[in-house]
Amino acid sequence: MKSTPKIIGRILDAIRASKNICIVGHIRPDGDCIGSQLGLALALRNEGKQVTVWNEDVVPQKLKFLDPDGLFQKPRPGRKFDCVIATDCASYERLGTVAACVNERDLLINIDHHVSNTRYGDFNWVSAREPSTGELIYRLLKVARWPVTEPIANSLFTAVSTDTGSFQYASTRPGTLHTAAELISSGANLAQICHEVYQSYPLSRVRLLKHVYSKFKLTADDRIAYFWLKKADLARTGAESNDTEGLIDHVRAIEPVVVACVFEELKPELTRISLRSKSAKVNVSDIAAQFGGGGHSAAAGARIPGKPLAVQRRVVAAIKKALNGAK
Repeated sequence: MKSTPKIIGRILDAIRASKNICIVGHIRPDGDCIGSQLGLALALRNEGKQVTVWNEDVVPQKLKFLDPDGLFQKPRPGRKFDCVIATDCASYERLGTVAACVNERDLLINIDHHVSNTRYGDFNWVSAREPSTGELIYRLLKVARWPVTEPIANSLFTAVSTDTGSFQYASTRPGTLHTAAELISSGANLAQICHEVYQSYPLSRVRLLKHVYSKFKLTADDRIAYFWLKKADLARTGAESNDTEGLIDHVRAIEPVVVACVFEELKPELTRISLRSKSAKVNVSDIAAQFGGGGHSAAAGARIPGKPLAVQRRVVAAIKKALNGAK
């Protein structure tokens, strides 16, 4: 039986003393972010709290089934909160425009699993050993003895499943599978979650995938795979930015590839990179940190200013250096 960290008790005391709570997540929210926010929000509403849920970006289409009641709202400044809880967000800057909307608060709680987390909260529960923030939220609910209803189970199972690559990533631990089993026992609808999250891609995403397969490049003896996503590519395929999630896994899965990278155009001279590693010897969080980013050892990212080809050369050179150092 795991011992309970003191920080969990402090967080629960703070939540119980608060009436008006806002739950926020990072820009371009993924399944772990959305699932963690919703799982916690639903639990707090069941405890009689006034709960607001904000993100800068909208909920991705494939995750909207988790929020039939529309808990996610458009952020607006001027609101006062007893407590703000950030989930799955490694730095305050990653909140994006939401940060300016939650300045009027008594307390900021930071719950996350990224090793690069900057401990920006008044209370910080950061456990890099956990493969998802969803597991941390589930543990919080269990310690609090709050009921895990079917909607909560759906949200947290989605969080855990998506951030472990459907339990395929090396970060998956025995406890992760125990958590998944308990969430299914609590009512998580595995068939629905798999259908909505993994088996219902829009046609625009398929067109984008066709672009990836025709344009990706290999270098460093085929150990590095990378491709570009320009705004024109999204416009031509009819895709949205959240349709790009997971595309990197298709080139990562190529047998000789050790590190995969996506270069995504945000502005003419601002590029978002996403990195994935298949080797425990190559920590892509360290690579991303060289460019002001961060993440996990196997998955990380950054936003890099500069001319696109210059950014590409710098990033590919950094990946090659990491690969050579891992020999």
